[in-house]
Amino acid sequence: MTTLNCISPIDGSVYASRETLTPEAARAQIDEARAAQAAWAARPLQERIDLVMAGVARIGEMNDEIVPELAKMMGRPVRYGGEFGGFEERASYMAQIAEEGLADIQIADDADFRRYIKRVPHGVVFVVAPWNYPYMTAINTVAPALIAGNAVMLKHATQTLLVGERLAQAFHAVGVPEAVFRNVFLTHDTTSQLISEGLFDFVNFTGSVGGGRAMEKAAAGTFTGLGLELGGKDPGYVMEDADLEAAVAGLVDAAMFNSGQCCCGIERIYVHESLYEAFVAKAVEIVKGYKLGDPLDSGTTIGPMANTRFAAEVRAQVSEAVAAGATAHIDTFPEDDGGAYLTPQILTNVTHDMRVMRDESFGPVVGIMPVKDDAEAIRLMNDSPFGLTASLWTKDAGKAARIGDAIETGTIFMNRADYLDPALCWTGCKSTGRGGALSVIGYHNLTRPKSYHLKKGTA
Repeated sequence: MTTLNCISPIDGSVYASRETLTPEAARAQIDEARAAQAAWAARPLQERIDLVMAGVARIGEMNDEIVPELAKMMGRPVRYGGEFGGFEERASYMAQIAEEGLADIQIADDADFRRYIKRVPHGVVFVVAPWNYPYMTAINTVAPALIAGNAVMLKHATQTLLVGERLAQAFHAVGVPEAVFRNVFLTHDTTSQLISEGLFDFVNFTGSVGGGRAMEKAAAGTFTGLGLELGGKDPGYVMEDADLEAAVAGLVDAAMFNSGQCCCGIERIYVHESLYEAFVAKAVEIVKGYKLGDPLDSGTTIGPMANTRFAAEVRAQVSEAVAAGATAHIDTFPEDDGGAYLTPQILTNVTHDMRVMRDESFGPVVGIMPVKDDAEAIRLMNDSPFGLTASLWTKDAGKAARIGDAIETGTIFMNRADYLDPALCWTGCKSTGRGGALSVIGYHNLTRPKSYHLKKGTA
């Protein structure tokens, strides 16, 4: 066994520790999940929905404990109140559309034949969840997978070690069988070993590109289905007719909220040259007003990054950019300790030769560039190995749709950013991954089609 330690970014102390399962113990739990799954899938759909939603409500009852717990584990300020709003919204929507999403596709039912396609659960679904929005990212798959009739095993990130336990506690308390939903602590090696043995029927992973590659390598030759949401370098584009005040407020918040540790956070901004100087001035003013500090302090507006190594990568990208000619607009905050507490930064005079405009930063830094027209903006937005979301700011919805058609990404936003709409498929392209969560398509990915061709009579 290996000990997993959650190191609190607040003070570098060990906040929680858990022992990992041995491969043998993990296999035994997978066997139990597989044995229990058929009976779970045989329960009426509404019963599964009701149990999942009761578990969601139980998490809501824990929120006063969860909010400071999250602050201690990954640094998000308590003033933002945790994740229960989005957590409940996503689960509720998937419950609402379950009957539609899982309905048989009727082809024909006449005197001679009945033909239809069923959606049947994969079996055992393995969910590997990240630390940055640990409840919301987990529920994206956990809720619809359980509703669809799968058994679920959840492995959460070490940085948010206690989240999986909370979820298991909540779901078990309301009657979801323990073998049907399990939280597990595993090493990376054991995780890869279990996947390589074909023990799971579907694996959903949210995390780094490197982690996604490891998942694909482990699954090679097993034909295990994979859903992968990996890195991002999401752009914002402010057009000549945009509402400047709204664009600045929306894009700066999308770049800096959660200390920039958002899957669909804005990491690069392109502004029409006519608005560029005003945009930069307003953005700098907003960021200079942030209060960096202890996330348990209700006055803190930006907390530490979740880990010192994450902050070190952001510092390296900023330093390299400045050395190459970029301008840093935010003076170092007094609270910046050279570790997890990091000054948020706005950079101009940046180019795509700099890593800060090319590699994922996943921290509170954003580069801003002027563009002369839509064509230049589209070229720059597509000049990235990633494709999760793009945020377009304009009063012309038709123009936004046309530009959106030309952008290589999973989601197009107009006049908003950094939001996951559960009615829309959450998906990416290029190195951001493959597959899709939520929406009706989420149910399609968590089930497999099974066709029925029934000939009536004996003739």
